Parts: sequence; structure tokens; C-alpha cells
Amino acid sequence: MSDDLVRTDIDGPIAKLTLDNPPVNALSQGMLKALDGTFDELEGNDDVHAVVITGSGNDAFCAGADVNEMSQMSPEDAASNVKLGTEVFQKIHTFEHPVIAAVNNLCLGGGLELSLACDLRFSSDRARFGAPETTLGLVPAWGGVLRLPRIVGTAKAKELIYTGQMINAQQAQRIGLVNKVVPDGDEVRASMDMAKRVSVRASPLAVSKAKEAINKGMETSLEEGFGLVLEGMSEIAESHDLQEGLEAFTENRQPEFKGE
Repeated sequence: MSDDLVRTDIDGPIAKLTLDNPPVNALSQGMLKALDGTFDELEGNDDVHAVVITGSGNDAFCAGADVNEMSQMSPEDAASNVKLGTEVFQKIHTFEHPVIAAVNNLCLGGGLELSLACDLRFSSDRARFGAPETTLGLVPAWGGVLRLPRIVGTAKAKELIYTGQMINAQQAQRIGLVNKVVPDGDEVRASMDMAKRVSVRASPLAVSKAKEAINKGMETSLEEGFGLVLEGMSEIAESHDLQEGLEAFTENRQPEFKGE
């Protein structure tokens, strides 16, 4: 499975997606549509239990939307572009299995919003993050104004969005934007290691239900959240993975989960 703008490599239960739109992997409409189609295909692949997204080259994970393309858009086209980006990133956010961003250098604007739609972010120590939309007369409309406060807190999100300032990887980790900072060039390996851990050592079904409960629980009351947990547990209670996990524990061996 491959696309000119999004290359896909599947290794066992892990799919690695590489954004490939030199020089900075800008999110053109073509790139957004390629991501949309790729996740549609992954949704139908029962063997994939984790996804890693990274950027080609050494200069950028993704430096944002294709500004040249945007400058040629009519107001109607711009509105359609916002709708497209929002829907694609929501599809990534709600993808059944964990999605990890392996951030290699610039992660700006729409690129930051893409990383926010992922579950985890592993960063090169030379990466830089920012939401510069307001300096262009825009707002982070592909979900950034909603997801960034949920991840780093309201006050810090407002500071980053109002000023458009860039921060380095170490600062991003301190505010909770990044899970882990690794030496430059190790971000994909670290992300793949995490993907292997969650897709092989943990039950894919349990991780999927936990992701669903966390995502929906952030948008509901505690009472509604508890209902989501109970709903997920009722399915897990009848699963092969639970039976296998319990048997493996009592037999002191590594479980062989199937995600069912």
C-alpha cells in the first residue's frame, strides 16, 4: 500500500506512514486526501494494531498547510479545505488503534494539528513546535484550538496560539506536548518500539477500548464516562484476549493476543 504523498510500510502489526511532500511535507489538499484514503484502508486491515506517522527528509515532520495553495483559494474553497482537514484529523484521532507521531524537526501549524490528532508524540531533540496561524491572520482550524488546550492546558495553549511562537522539543516535553525526546534520528525507532510494545505485549482489543473510553471520556461527564468503561468491559469480558491474558499469567508465559 503506497501513495505518492503518503508512503505506507507495514511490518507485522505496525503500519509506518511517511509524509512525502518536499521540502517541508506541507499539507496540500492532495496530502490530506492521501491520509484520508490511507486510514480508510488501515481501518479495514485487521492485522494492523498500531500506526506510526513521520515525515520524509531531515527538515520537517510537517511545516503546516500548503500556504501557496491556500493563497489561491476562494472563500468557498477555503471553507471546504477546513472541513477536509478537520474530518481527516478526526478520523486519525478516532482510529481504532494507537497512532504515534515520530516528529523529525519542524512541526508547525497544520503539522502540529496532525500530531495533536495522534495518541502519542515522540520527538527528535532538534524538533521545533508552533502554531503560527494567527501571524498569518488565521486560527488553528483543523482541531488545534480544541486539542491543544486539552493536552497542554488552556493557559499555555492560549499563549502558543496568540503569539505564534515556536518552542523546542525540550520545552514541548515540559508542557506535556511531547511524550519523549530522543537524539535526532532516533524518533522513528523509538516510536516503532512503542508501537511494538502496545501492539504485541498488550491486548489490541483492550488498548482499543481504553483509547475509545479516554477520548470520549474527555468530552463527557464522569458519570457518562463510567458508562463508556462498562460498555467496553462488557465486550472485553467475552473476548479471547482476556481469556488468553489470564491463562498466560497463571502459566507464567507471554500471552498471544489476537485482538478479538
